[in-house]
Amino acid sequence: MSKAVVGIIMGSQSDLKVMKEAAEFLEELKVPFELTVVSAHRTPQRMVDYASSARSRGLKVIVAGAGGAAHLPGMVASLTSLPVIGVPIKSSNSIDGWDSVLSILQMPAGVPVATVALNGAKNAGILAAQMLANHDKTLAKRLDAFKANLKKKVEESFEAIERKGWKNVS
Repeated sequence: MSKAVVGIIMGSQSDLKVMKEAAEFLEELKVPFELTVVSAHRTPQRMVDYASSARSRGLKVIVAGAGGAAHLPGMVASLTSLPVIGVPIKSSNSIDGWDSVLSILQMPAGVPVATVALNGAKNAGILAAQMLANHDKTLAKRLDAFKANLKKKVEESFEAIERKGWKNVS
């Protein structure tokens, strides 16, 4: 695989069950990525080093997932001019996920973090790919095919309901 252009980071290994969806989507579209654990609270120097070296290492987008107080995406965004996509994670220490959502969403002016839905790592992977596709026609074609397939699945579902009746479709 070629050099990573997307960095996928998370606050702890327990977040991998959510964040792997971003990795799986990028892998499906053949977008090179790296994935690791970077904790804003437990390994702050690792976070600083990761974010401040990201551009020079060839990254173009960072996807950062975090639960609870969820400082990782915002802190990383404060340390780099690369786009950061935050994934709020409903974790064991979370207040039903709202603490994570608001911590990532409510960033001060000058430090934007694009925020996807709670546990929305797949959408974060899609958004990262869409950002990259602005300068990559091959990737844009793969994304167009992905979107066309989404449309096809919906068309198949309403056709099945109309053909079989709503009581006969599971």
